[in-house]
Amino acid sequence: MGRSWLRHILSMKGGILALAVVVALAAATISPPPAAALAHGVPPADVQQCSSARVDAAEPGSVGVRLVDIPADAANDPRAHQYIVDNVAPGTTIQRRVEISNTTTSTLKVAAYPDAATITDGAFVGDAGHVANDLTSWTALSSSALQIPPGGAEQTTVTISVPPDAAPGEQYAVIWAEVSGTNDGAIAQNSRAGIRIYLSVSGNNPPASAFTVDTLTAQRDANGEAVAQAQVHKTGGRALDMSGTLTLSKATGSLTAGPYSATLATTLAPGQSEPVTILLSDSVDNGPWNATIDLQSGLLHENSQAQITFPDGPGSAPAATTTLVASPDPSTTILIVGLATASALVIIVLALLLLAQRRKKR
Repeated sequence: MGRSWLRHILSMKGGILALAVVVALAAATISPPPAAALAHGVPPADVQQCSSARVDAAEPGSVGVRLVDIPADAANDPRAHQYIVDNVAPGTTIQRRVEISNTTTSTLKVAAYPDAATITDGAFVGDAGHVANDLTSWTALSSSALQIPPGGAEQTTVTISVPPDAAPGEQYAVIWAEVSGTNDGAIAQNSRAGIRIYLSVSGNNPPASAFTVDTLTAQRDANGEAVAQAQVHKTGGRALDMSGTLTLSKATGSLTAGPYSATLATTLAPGQSEPVTILLSDSVDNGPWNATIDLQSGLLHENSQAQITFPDGPGSAPAATTTLVASPDPSTTILIVGLATASALVIIVLALLLLAQRRKKR
């Protein structure tokens, strides 16, 4: 059927375009990995969602995760049967055992690790892989690389050591059990099942640290060298030492410059606002430039943008208000990767068809 169907499409007006559409649609279905590599509880197309992270019994041909330990004082709490849920004081250490089972017919290599999570639009969302936050930095697993035989199960102990200076508030993470592999199209797949962590820290420690980048100002020093200055406002508790980079792209055209290293004049205490100065090592024209400043202190990270224009001579241009650069939606990233894969397949098929037609004419 394959060759006659192909000849029929090629004989149609616009047949190549029709075949390209078919190939694009087929490419969109490539993403699910083989059943033996699926991690039960998390759909492959949305591996960040772990709303179904609890797995009491793994389905045939899957990998399952479940909690083994439930605190005695939380025995009547349904959430404690599904997730790691606790309210602790600073300096406390807690442990939970997690069982990972394999109901496939093959021995599977499973990676277990903690990952950052957030609550977004009413959904508990685990990050796509190995993203750190305070809670993940406190979390360790007794076994992170497991080789589970068919029908078998292995356990790993999750230890969460809350430091004495931990800020009060609730934090979120997920323990992923991840199986890596490829599908028939040799496209890498990472399938995950997860256990959520809700950890609330009590006590009277200072609140969590935070900062904002309020403005970005383009300047030229006495020698006419370009300088950018970001005004950083410290909120929350604990002092910060800032580092980061500045990159420029021409508002019109494709010219780029940077990245340039950023340094802070002093350490920021809570409530203070100080400038972060970036000396541009290249000779750049006045612009206008689209500037992106990426600042961090420890695990805190802010990425802001503003359009700036350097003055003709020594002095400062008006300060430009910055806007935060939103992190890409994981589902959007998956869609972009899928469309790029489909487009590449379409181009390859069109090239092969054109080559076949030319050979046929010859």
